[in-house]
Amino acid sequence: MPKRCGWVDLGDPLMVTHHDEEWGVPSHHDRHLFELLILEGAQAGLSWSTVLHKREGYRKAFAGFDPAKVARFDKRRVERLMADPGIIRNRAKIEATVANAKATLAVQREHGSLDAYLWTFVDGKPIRNRFKDGQIPSETPESKAMSRALRATGFRFVGPTICYAFMESVGMVNDHVTGCFRYREV
Repeated sequence: MPKRCGWVDLGDPLMVTHHDEEWGVPSHHDRHLFELLILEGAQAGLSWSTVLHKREGYRKAFAGFDPAKVARFDKRRVERLMADPGIIRNRAKIEATVANAKATLAVQREHGSLDAYLWTFVDGKPIRNRFKDGQIPSETPESKAMSRALRATGFRFVGPTICYAFMESVGMVNDHVTGCFRYREV
């Protein structure tokens, strides 16, 4: 059995698949970036496993993470989402998703794409770290800068820790630990 990062619950096939196939792989697709930014914000105070197991519910509830559609969600739609067991029913997080969709559209208008904007925080290429289990920071100067900039643009649930988790997830940083079989693959 290959060695994986310590955060992976080997008894959870969804978690193993996420680690092995998606986490840390550089992503440049706006919809995928928007999705992971929302899911990382939804994780605040919860486990990644909880969010990962609700991912399909989120995709259904939030129009496949199409920011143009989500930006049009009104108060009635938010109320319906508050009753949806397929997502985390936290009003602040649901309202933040709508706000983040609007902010995403603004970023796309100004910068051409969410991808073009977000990747500027790592100079357009992944940062390759060399950590062992227990050494990975919860935030960095880059995640702090991203958090400040996103907040100034109207994004919510984008603190420095959430931004760093997002950067790891979308491959802006390679934080697979050096002993993980994926470290050299991404």
